[in-house]
Amino acid sequence: MLWIKALHISFMVTWFAALFYLPRLFVYHAMSDDAVSIERFKIMERKLFFGIMTPGALFTVVFGTWLWLGYGFSGGWLHAKLGLVALLLAYHVYCGKLLIDFKHDRNRHSHVFYRWLNEFPVVLLFAVVILVVVKPF
Repeated sequence: MLWIKALHISFMVTWFAALFYLPRLFVYHAMSDDAVSIERFKIMERKLFFGIMTPGALFTVVFGTWLWLGYGFSGGWLHAKLGLVALLLAYHVYCGKLLIDFKHDRNRHSHVFYRWLNEFPVVLLFAVVILVVVKPF
């Protein structure tokens, strides 16, 4: 089971790296006004979302579920963590919607919006780590 835990953590780190970076690309994309930069950001965003972020999320959930079934974790901390993971998955899907908006040149937000959006997964990461390590309830 330690191999499964190591894979879960590795894919979680991969997923979070992409969750942190994609909104940062959106910041720069929203600030761009030349065609070459805009097309470059579209390619970078697509490759990050589909090549790194989505597989990272998928494997994080797969190995997390495997751990849950193998160890039989229970408690309030786990329910809270799973709730936060559900929020992260919703955030992931929302980033995909924003990606599609950028792809079709329909962005409706400023770079400041994306700067704030970028902070959401940071807060959730701290909360999840505290729940898993400290198990406060």
